Amino acid sequence: MTQTAHPDSVLIVDFGSQVTQLIARRVRETGVYCEIVPFQSAEEGFKRLQPKAVILSGSPASTVDEGSPRAPQIIFDSGLPVFGICYGQQTMCMQLGGKVESGHHREFGRAFLEVDEDSALFEGLWSKGSRHQVWMSHGDRVTALPEGFEVVATSPNAPYAFIADENRRYYGVQFHPEVVHTPDGAKLIANFIHNIAGIKGDWSMSAYRQKAVEAIREQVGDKRVLCALSGGVDSSVAALLIHEAIGDKLTCVLVDHGLMRKDEAANVVAMFREHYNLHLIHVDAADKFIGELEGVSDPETKRKIIGRLFIETFEEEAKKLGGADFLGQGTLYPDVIESVSFTGGPSVTIKSHHNVGGLPERMNMQLVEPLRELFKDEVRVLGKELGLPDSFIGRHPFPGPGLAIRCPGGITREKLEILREADAIYLDEIRKAGLYDAIWQAFAVLLPVQTVGVMGDGRTYEFVCALRAVTSVDGMTADFYHYDMEFLGRAATRIINEVRGINRVVYDVTSKPPGTIEWE
Repeated sequence: MTQTAHPDSVLIVDFGSQVTQLIARRVRETGVYCEIVPFQSAEEGFKRLQPKAVILSGSPASTVDEGSPRAPQIIFDSGLPVFGICYGQQTMCMQLGGKVESGHHREFGRAFLEVDEDSALFEGLWSKGSRHQVWMSHGDRVTALPEGFEVVATSPNAPYAFIADENRRYYGVQFHPEVVHTPDGAKLIANFIHNIAGIKGDWSMSAYRQKAVEAIREQVGDKRVLCALSGGVDSSVAALLIHEAIGDKLTCVLVDHGLMRKDEAANVVAMFREHYNLHLIHVDAADKFIGELEGVSDPETKRKIIGRLFIETFEEEAKKLGGADFLGQGTLYPDVIESVSFTGGPSVTIKSHHNVGGLPERMNMQLVEPLRELFKDEVRVLGKELGLPDSFIGRHPFPGPGLAIRCPGGITREKLEILREADAIYLDEIRKAGLYDAIWQAFAVLLPVQTVGVMGDGRTYEFVCALRAVTSVDGMTADFYHYDMEFLGRAATRIINEVRGINRVVYDVTSKPPGTIEWE
């Protein structure tokens, strides 16, 4: 779906920070639409989006290095309010005539600001003489301000920790207001958006739904769309939205690749055929997928094989229908962020199974991605707007590669069946304990490790099963769920007793920063 200008929006220029998407989350939380664009294409994004304000992100780069990223001049020529964060503050200062130096005392982690002057950005929040906790992460620092700026707050190692040019509505902070470790950070961003930029917080899912339907109709016209429907929340909401726009010109395809959870394919087909007036084709492609995946251990290779086979399957189904001009899929904003490297960083391979960058030319099809601008929690709100039941909207995410990436090492049919049974027991125990809705995603992993164990009077040599459960809001960051030992003991005992092939169960307590929360 073509992205167009939104009234009263914010442009976020990304210089490669690991937490840039958290800036977007904070903006969306104020009820305002925003987009992240890489600095290399920021001028094009600025012209397309026509924002009412601009935020410049942090970066692992140093402004003093030759060729380091810069904001396009059009931003400073526009007269719009600008908020520079960490590196964003530094490049703003350098580009406007100030100075940045490296080699000073670095500052990472918790710090405290002393507010020296009042500012319009502090209205109703901070006042002169107050002290506030923030989160720092910098090696370089501003050492001379551009004309028109003044210092409004300092920290022990950042004499220009908070600067402002009130006349031009330019603000720069050395700390990160987007992270939770800066307690008042979200309020500062909200003040910038509402009080400084004057943007109303009236962006809603109802408005997005209407806009998306109109955009789909404009893009598709009277042609046919083939939609990839996995039964997950994302693809289901995308399918219902496309169906609302074009009706029976939509055909949904559920590819049962043999990597789904226990009874997943049958349950999805039954639900959609009984409750929704969608044309749904169920393709049994398990032999094809598993046949090519058997023995493959590298997770990236697995993803690429699965992505290719999905494309081939959709090509085959399109031919059976006499052709299709578009392929619909439930791509989300995190998929876009994690599939495109803005600065050559590691994000380029996080979501390599997605067709975010486009489809193979031979398919002669265009992508329809009506959720491309939304975070996971926003998709769930849209699902409610479309009338999906809460029990369905709250389903745990299940990735396109399915059990393939939850079975590290070489894949075999036997290992997939062992994992499928263990996963089903684990989720059953979660539901019985009333924990399902408190957890964002939970699943079992079959580790490529076998251990010696004693079961009864015999010795076993079987696999280790790892259990993961995480809490999240938007699917960008996650923390492990804090089970009590009684629950873990109960779940582990059932898995060991009921699943032949597993003799040990462990719990994964890894927290995840921005990025994929899958297991590979």
